Amino acid sequence: MKTLIALMLWCVLLVLCWPLAFLALVLWPIAWLVSLPFRLVGITFSALFAFLHALLMLPARLLGWKPAPSNSAMA
Repeated sequence: MKTLIALMLWCVLLVLCWPLAFLALVLWPIAWLVSLPFRLVGITFSALFAFLHALLMLPARLLGWKPAPSNSAMA
């Protein structure tokens, strides 16, 4: 759905200002490549914090503590 909306917005931009639309078409992959390392760092830190949480909660889980069920509708 996001792709369809982006395509429709690009078509509107093409009609209104075609040089800007073509510039956006050329610069979008470059912006994606620049942001890729930051996404990878974010994924790495997310995994690291999940690991640390599991490691810190391991003694409690071994003693029988069970985490509260998470409500997937709120997440």
